[in-house]
Amino acid sequence: MIDLNNIPPNWTTAKLGEVCDNISLNGIKIKQKQYLSSGKFPVIDQGQTLIGGYHNEDKFLVTGEPPFIVFGDHTKVKKYVNFKFIAGADGIKVLKPHSVFNPKFFYYLLFAVKIPDRGYARHFQFLVKEEIPLPPLPEQHRIVSKLEELFTELDKGIEQLQTAQQQLKVYRQAVLKWAFEADTHKEYLLKDVSVKIQIGPFGTQLHKEDYIECGIPLINPMHIENGKIVTDNSYTISKEKRDSLPNYILQEGDILLGRRGEMGRCALIGDKENGWFCGTGSLFVRPQKEILNSTYLYYFLSSDITKIYLQENAGGTTMANLNLKIVGNVPIRLPNIFEQIQVVHEIESRHSVCDKIEETIADSLQQAEALRLSILKKAFEGKLVPQDPNDEPAERLLERIRAEKKAAEQRNVYRKNTKSNPSSVGAK
Repeated sequence: MIDLNNIPPNWTTAKLGEVCDNISLNGIKIKQKQYLSSGKFPVIDQGQTLIGGYHNEDKFLVTGEPPFIVFGDHTKVKKYVNFKFIAGADGIKVLKPHSVFNPKFFYYLLFAVKIPDRGYARHFQFLVKEEIPLPPLPEQHRIVSKLEELFTELDKGIEQLQTAQQQLKVYRQAVLKWAFEADTHKEYLLKDVSVKIQIGPFGTQLHKEDYIECGIPLINPMHIENGKIVTDNSYTISKEKRDSLPNYILQEGDILLGRRGEMGRCALIGDKENGWFCGTGSLFVRPQKEILNSTYLYYFLSSDITKIYLQENAGGTTMANLNLKIVGNVPIRLPNIFEQIQVVHEIESRHSVCDKIEETIADSLQQAEALRLSILKKAFEGKLVPQDPNDEPAERLLERIRAEKKAAEQRNVYRKNTKSNPSSVGAK
């Protein structure tokens, strides 16, 4: 991302590992099961939120004085931590930039460093080998000041867009509440207006060797995103395996629900998904089409009314879990089939307006992130703030680092020699 051939003459470059210390976490990292919901000291891990939990024992505190930069070895997450903390779980690196760096400059720089994406593999090995730009220290301060000014405005805009997204979600649910709260229609139990309610196969019916690449999609809750099915080519089975378990084959008009965890996660099976396979973590409802319109049922099961009912009635102590009885006993008020179709048209008319607004918001958020990257690129190529010819050249800063490191290494060698041969001290 950064063109190092295009940096100002009083800048220099260095390997990232040359200009920061990787603080040892040996014996002081705690496991996730040791996290507390509150406590004396925050726990920082490689999750997306700044603080993963809390812990009370100060013997686990990371050594040194803040600020620190935390890098997720697996997730590539970057965190600026200006307080004492405890390192959580596995896979984080705690970096302490050398004194030639403004710590915030170093933090922002990490967002502009491009390293390969290896999924959940480790990435720090690539990060430390990256060649990075090093401006004079006063210019780093000016760059950080300008970045924070620009990013404050940018983040305000992003926050407003995200608030609008949440408001649209609330509006969508308000539409569904309006559609399904009427108490003038006859109430049924879902099992009485369904041809079939079927839980996905037991684990013993599907084995690891049954999964193939690019076969017939098997749908679990993780494949349902915002009412749509997003397939994964690694979660597919052969036609022969599917046909050997006919009870779990999905048909157009079925409603697929996740039966564990988040309640109300569901999708309508269309022509494209006809013949796909219900996964172990899912269940599906096949409505009596002459009584219950499939799309009407999909919106009903997506509504907060149903989500709350399922949450209150679900089994499981640590994770909500649905079974046939719970789903079959969901109460549903039904107008006649023609009125159901009218309700669906009204819902979709209002939701289509939301869709267009959400698309505009998503485009704006993408543009905001593109602008952020553009600002970072300018900053680290010396194009964001003016250079001052009176600043000490960065090359001299780097020379001091190398000299200090060499002196520290010599002191370590001397200490080791003295420890192994104490009689040599003062022998002369």
